[in-house]
Amino acid sequence: MASTSTPLTLPVLPLDDEVVLPGMVVPLDLSDTDVRAAVEAAQAAARSSGASKPTVLLVPRVDGTYAATGVLGTVEQVGRLSDGDPGALIRGRGRVRIGAGTTGPGAALWVEGSRVEEIVPDPLPGSVTELVKEYKALATDWLKKRGAWQVVDRVQQIDDISQLADNSGYSPFLSTAQKIELLETADPVARLKLATEQLREHLAEQDVAESIAKDVQEGVDKQQREFLLRRQLEAVRKELRELNGEDGEDESDDYRARVEAADLPEKVREAALKEVEKLERSSDQSPEGSWIRTWLDTVLELPWNERTDDSAAGYDIQGAKAILDAEHSGLQDVKERITEYLAVRKRRADRGLGVVGGRRGGAVLALVGPPGVGKTSLGESVAHAMGRKFVRVALGGVRDEAEIRGHRRTYVGALPGRIVRAIKEAGSMNPVVLLDEIDKVGSDFRGDPAAALLEVLDPAQNHTFRDHYLEVELDLSDVVFLATANVLEAIPEALLDRMELVRLDGYTEDEKVVIARDHLLPRQLERAGLEPGEVVLEDSALRKLAGEYTREAGVRNLERSVARLLRKVAAQHELGERELPFTVGAEQLRGLIGRPHHVPESAQDPAERRTAVPGVATGLAVTGAGGDVLYVEASLADPETGAAGLTLTGQLGDVMKESAQIALSFLRSHGAELELPVADLKDRGAHIHFPAGAVPKDGPSAGITMTTALASLLSGRQVRTDVAMTGEVSLTGRVLPIGGLKQKLLAAHRAGITTVVIPKRNEADLDDVPAEILDKLEVHPVTDVRQVLGIALSPAEVPVAAAAA
Repeated sequence: MASTSTPLTLPVLPLDDEVVLPGMVVPLDLSDTDVRAAVEAAQAAARSSGASKPTVLLVPRVDGTYAATGVLGTVEQVGRLSDGDPGALIRGRGRVRIGAGTTGPGAALWVEGSRVEEIVPDPLPGSVTELVKEYKALATDWLKKRGAWQVVDRVQQIDDISQLADNSGYSPFLSTAQKIELLETADPVARLKLATEQLREHLAEQDVAESIAKDVQEGVDKQQREFLLRRQLEAVRKELRELNGEDGEDESDDYRARVEAADLPEKVREAALKEVEKLERSSDQSPEGSWIRTWLDTVLELPWNERTDDSAAGYDIQGAKAILDAEHSGLQDVKERITEYLAVRKRRADRGLGVVGGRRGGAVLALVGPPGVGKTSLGESVAHAMGRKFVRVALGGVRDEAEIRGHRRTYVGALPGRIVRAIKEAGSMNPVVLLDEIDKVGSDFRGDPAAALLEVLDPAQNHTFRDHYLEVELDLSDVVFLATANVLEAIPEALLDRMELVRLDGYTEDEKVVIARDHLLPRQLERAGLEPGEVVLEDSALRKLAGEYTREAGVRNLERSVARLLRKVAAQHELGERELPFTVGAEQLRGLIGRPHHVPESAQDPAERRTAVPGVATGLAVTGAGGDVLYVEASLADPETGAAGLTLTGQLGDVMKESAQIALSFLRSHGAELELPVADLKDRGAHIHFPAGAVPKDGPSAGITMTTALASLLSGRQVRTDVAMTGEVSLTGRVLPIGGLKQKLLAAHRAGITTVVIPKRNEADLDDVPAEILDKLEVHPVTDVRQVLGIALSPAEVPVAAAAA
């Protein structure tokens, strides 16, 4: 395609970051030393050889490196440039491959080179002709956009494809590297393809840039037009208001008037006026304006100085107590605490001590107890008794700290926290706020809501509570906070320390009967569409429902049973199977709602009771649903299996496993004293199991129960059916105190137990147990396991050795 001719010896004229292609005519500044040296050397060589024009080799130089191909150029003219500096006009003639350096006259660099001869096919193929047309069309399009109409005619007149391709060297958008690539491409067809591709890419980029510029300009024009129209609209509205005799205040003036007219604390007023000033300075298109307006609306809607007057109901101590007694049976601890709070508040008001040190006389109570005992409904009764507004805040499953303290205003859709929203909803600064299920609060990467509650529930800090959204102080010291929880251990210690703990351990059977008769039955009669008196439930039926059909700490399942019973009677009446009014006694329950689900052990046949065999003892435990009866079973392995040691089953925790080890160790070390055949424990493995194996269990209070079960197994003496026990055991046989005694005794009473063994050091906790329960239970406070065994184990009926075998 290309061949080389006779070698040439030429002076080098370097071009820094510039490329000259054949056919181009360029002016060069002779003030450059290298350029001047090359031109002078070419002139000297032309004079000595008699050539008509000096010849130089134009070579691109990028970062001190010379290209492999240069352009043979002739010096057409030497003179002055337009700026007056000396210059030379040089025309590119053809490509030259650069060879080795050589010597020559003058200070210029001389090299040997060979001229590249281009071969163009004749006639041109159809693809080349189409390429020429495409290049001319693209070049014409680009030149027209620049307004270079004279150059368009010149390009259209070029027919030589090599000259046409080299003509792209004039393009200012080509980089030095692209021009060098054109220079080093010897094939004219390939060079024209390369030039066409470069021109096509530039036009595509130019179209994208023009499209972006057009979109930007259209956006700017739209904003300017909208701004102008809004200004005109404001002017028209102003003229209309003046014609109608209305005030011509705009939105910011309206907010300023609202803030100045509102009854706000001084610091809140200052913060609100600063925001109004920002609103006045901001434009209508600014998103900050909508944020400020939303914040001002929130601040203006809060009841900063609105408080419910307690004198009407709250200071009537007798009336408040009567309201609590009428709406809730039992729960004496909570009622007494609310009565004490109202009495102290009345005395402080009488002596002018309403506000001391910026703090008012609020209260923070934690109501902890099993489900269904009335913790949530108690909050509304407290508000009713005090004559205050009531707001419930559900905290179950809350994991975001911003739910308590609010979001920062920088976020889109920011809102104040639930505490501020509760105050806003109540319309008063001293409502009763129920923080429901505070033990169900969680934490994750969004923060710990329980930590955010520390300031809310601290009486020493909550008079200056700051919500992240409001960023102004909010006084919560006059709010009565009631927090409810099922499990005390799930509440963080720091949070529990800020609340006054009130335990609700469940209802006695007598209290359940009263609650069902006075509260649950009337409500369910209304829901079942029955009139009072159409269905009457005798106390015996209610007692059986509470004792044998539900057996729970609260009354939630009892209410479901009453509702089911009434639905059954209503359905039978509609089907014509039963006439109303109808009285339901204990004997009708089985025919209406089926058999009882909880039959006391004492009511079963002696041979069918769990403790009918040695090795089974009855313990007492506390769960999230209240107190419960726990059975412990023990057995010894066959000596021939060789399975020595202790096996524990029933999903036991580490503490309970350690209690079992302690019980076994105590019996091994004191077996002779207790007249037990403990020698069998060396060769036979002991197995202790806690039924309801799918329920996790833990805690030390089953220590004496496990010891009694093992002692019963070794001695062959059964554990008394009517005896239940609770207490931690030590290695020396001491019985140590436990927790939840009231709930355990209530559970024992529900299960038909008549004798309970408790630690001596828990004897003071009996004061919390209702008197009617203590009258029906025989409680034995003990200090040593030996006393437990003496009370719980029945007399032996078979020889000891035979029982252990």
